[in-house]
Amino acid sequence: MLRWYSIWMSLFFLLPVAVDGQQKANYKLADKYSVANAGSLLYSRAVKANYIPDSDCFWFSYKTSRGGEFYHVDPRKGKPVHLFDREKMAAQISELTHKPCNARDLSITPSFGKDKNVFTFWANQVQLSYDMKTGKCTEVPRQKPGTQQQKPHNPLSILYSYSSDRAYVAYAKEHNLWLREESAPDSLARQITTDGVQEFSYSDDASGDGKRIFTTRARWIKGTHRMFVIREDIRGLETLLLVSASAAGRPRMVTFMTGNQKYTMPGDKKVPHYELSLIDAESGKITKVAIEKWQDQYLNFLYATKDGAYLYVQRMRRTRDELDICRVDTKTGEVTVVLNEVCKPNFNDRNLSISFINDDNEFIWWSERSGWGHYYLYSADGKLKRALTVGDWMAEKIVRIDTNRREAYVIGHGREKEMHPYYACLYKVHLDGKNDIKLLTPEDANHDVTFSPSGNYFTDNFSRVDLAPRSVLRDKNGKLICQLAEADLSALFASGWKMPERFTVKAADGVTDLYGVMWKPFDFDSTRQYPIISYVYPGPQMDALDLNFTATGNHNAALAQVGFIVVNFGHRGGTPLRSKAYRTYGYGNLRDYPLADDKSGIEQLADRYPFIDINRVGIFGHSGGGFMSAAAICTYPDFYKAAVASSGNHDNNIYNQAWGETHHGVTQTVKGKDTIFSCKIPTTGELAPRLKGHLLVITGDEDNNVHPGQSLRLVSALIDAGKNFEMYVLPGQAHLYKGKKDLFWRYKIWYYFAKYLLNDNRADYYTDIDDYKNE
Repeated sequence: MLRWYSIWMSLFFLLPVAVDGQQKANYKLADKYSVANAGSLLYSRAVKANYIPDSDCFWFSYKTSRGGEFYHVDPRKGKPVHLFDREKMAAQISELTHKPCNARDLSITPSFGKDKNVFTFWANQVQLSYDMKTGKCTEVPRQKPGTQQQKPHNPLSILYSYSSDRAYVAYAKEHNLWLREESAPDSLARQITTDGVQEFSYSDDASGDGKRIFTTRARWIKGTHRMFVIREDIRGLETLLLVSASAAGRPRMVTFMTGNQKYTMPGDKKVPHYELSLIDAESGKITKVAIEKWQDQYLNFLYATKDGAYLYVQRMRRTRDELDICRVDTKTGEVTVVLNEVCKPNFNDRNLSISFINDDNEFIWWSERSGWGHYYLYSADGKLKRALTVGDWMAEKIVRIDTNRREAYVIGHGREKEMHPYYACLYKVHLDGKNDIKLLTPEDANHDVTFSPSGNYFTDNFSRVDLAPRSVLRDKNGKLICQLAEADLSALFASGWKMPERFTVKAADGVTDLYGVMWKPFDFDSTRQYPIISYVYPGPQMDALDLNFTATGNHNAALAQVGFIVVNFGHRGGTPLRSKAYRTYGYGNLRDYPLADDKSGIEQLADRYPFIDINRVGIFGHSGGGFMSAAAICTYPDFYKAAVASSGNHDNNIYNQAWGETHHGVTQTVKGKDTIFSCKIPTTGELAPRLKGHLLVITGDEDNNVHPGQSLRLVSALIDAGKNFEMYVLPGQAHLYKGKKDLFWRYKIWYYFAKYLLNDNRADYYTDIDDYKNE
């Protein structure tokens, strides 16, 4: 009887269909389209132009199923031509290096000199030269060792900073600034400062002991014998530690962050402070610049004029809602505010930028004052001349300024109403009042452009999740010069791979459009119903929505093959690439802002597509997506049935100060002479008593971005609430998992959702993590 029971159980686990009629998890198909395996079916997807010196001509390499080819492009001739015959080149390389060479997989890096018809390269540790006119390849003679007496190398020279005329040398020692004349020995160096100490240092090694010579954070002002330095005072700030226990030997404490090894959190009383000083190398005079305006302000350097007369710096309130652009006289230290800007509730740090034109005669400033990100032209004294871009779209960044033609080339989003508003397009904008903004990249796709050295041409790589990558060459007015390449997807399609689908749903307000991508199983059956899983990353500094072509969608293509519909779509507050109102939607509500939109979007998709089972909904994400996944299943416990939350920042009160205070907000209170800052962000652990579904929490024990303590705090709250859940700690892993730990994590996501959304628990009985390969 026992024997027959064992046979019956073995057959049960091999059945392709579960008791409820749903298909069993297809782990083998998922493995076929994992990042590692699907990647082997892809070839080149973009053209990188390697420009020949003093020329707009360039070469590029591109690989297809037929092998790798090298091309030469002269924009004046209007088409790419082969840089060489690869069969003949391989034969010559073999002959000259006496080693076999595969013509399909040539791996060389051409280097052009003055003769634009000749390039050199290395093959099999031999330097060769190729003449494009004759098609001949020759060996470059090895240079004989020179007989000229070499000047003894000073190992400290890399730590020295030289004035532009090399008259003075600067370096740091004992956390202070030292100077000497270039021709003088170190023994005659002068100690210029005396107030440098550890963690408030003139050295780039501010946290070191200062005993050895080190580079200085003071920087020379070009064309002068003056320097400026912005010192950061991090004395008294606390560190954040991790335990490194997976390596051999005694477990040890390691600092959480690199850099200054200090870590400030939202609402901390002690935060970094900044001091700006000017130093005259000739006289040794030090001028402390009276730059402080707001308590705990941020300070960063922007620009130094070519004549060295002025520095431009930006100071910003700790509340990140007001800033000044300041001009500093490098001789006197006098500070003049040329621009003051207020942006409630906060600035968009990702896109905030300034560009100086013709030295500092004018500058272009990016602002969301209209409710959309746009560029504005100012005179040197801070007087507004005109808006360069206008309308209900987002001007993201300037990629080139042509001062002679008085034109700027700007990447924008959302201006073409028939396109996805996240797609990057290139526009030409006039600086002198002409409002004829011209679109230069008309294809309905996401564009990535690179200008030639002269600015007369640019390469344009563009694609969509459902459009194969293409590369073209255009002139500065957007005229198509030639097609350069198109990605070869033949091997991918031959394997059974299918494009994902784009979709649009409404946010929970019923008005705002949200954009997404859907992955289906490649053996999709429209007569069946599938569980749906939402892959999330809520931002707000960016979202994780795929815009460009991708064969894997990171996890998503493989996860779909297990037997799910996998979707990824944006949520209000999730990206700075739309309006200011959209960007700031989550301000003051950092835990909960994206949750209603995710639930609403899934409900709309289930109403639209009968193959989606609204009663089997999962959610997963990493980092910000991890905290959103855990918060979602606790906030809507009857809607989400399973969630995987990896490396989530579940308690943003112990995440970094800048991120938490910028996106959630910090309250400033004045009590007498004291200014007090406070910040309290709701945590995922506070929602723990509401959990009904199945939650898997994962973290690396050496995560130096989101401290593992954040996951442990959530776990503690779940235990205290009497909840049943699962947790894995990946030893030796930082924020991004690697190697076998990464595979373990990905497999566990497959298995977890298969168990709770497909009712397939085979993986619970696997001895090895990848036992599905033996089924």
